[in-house]
Amino acid sequence: MPADRKERLLDLYERLYDAFGPRHWWPGDSAFEVVVGAILTQNTAWRNVEKAIANLKDHGSLRADVLYDLPVAALADLIRPAGYYNMKAKRLKHFLAFLFQEAGGDLDRLFARDVDRLRGQLLGVHGIGPETADSILLYAGNKPTFVVDAYTKRILFRHNLLPEEASYDETRDFFMDCLEPDVAMFNEFHALLVRLGHLYCRKSNPKCTECPARGWNDGQV
Repeated sequence: MPADRKERLLDLYERLYDAFGPRHWWPGDSAFEVVVGAILTQNTAWRNVEKAIANLKDHGSLRADVLYDLPVAALADLIRPAGYYNMKAKRLKHFLAFLFQEAGGDLDRLFARDVDRLRGQLLGVHGIGPETADSILLYAGNKPTFVVDAYTKRILFRHNLLPEEASYDETRDFFMDCLEPDVAMFNEFHALLVRLGHLYCRKSNPKCTECPARGWNDGQV
């Protein structure tokens, strides 16, 4: 990987960190809460996930053993604020079945596995795609993997680093190849890119002239 790409990514990271500061993401009181949040946040805003998680906490259900035994209909009712609640209840159940089958319900035991092996296993769980798997690994498991979302792909495309049609894995590999495997940095960098995309690099009517990344990566890659 050319050194200039690494330097430009590090420059972007520093610009965004200076502009936004630490993002303290992913919010959660436990690794299991982060896992649940990663599954619930599919196709919805985080504020809705927060309401669903609050329901689980109020019900005393935000534990792997409790959710494992909870009927899927009851679980769906509790997570209703997250939207697509019937589907997400089934996805949570699929993950819980995997967790108990593979690690006896023990997240620490599960996360003790090699990151590449575990990533492949998570992708085999029905309803868990690459972004959710990487979110679980990075934010709950403290594993060095980069999370890619629509903001990330849009930013790299608009700055001529990757083609618009680049796949999830191509985009993830770009970061993994350019940067050292640093959990804390991957965590912060992804959160900063989300902030940049949300505030400035919007799909429609981007605020390019106000963007803190303006002027970054002016050269050819």
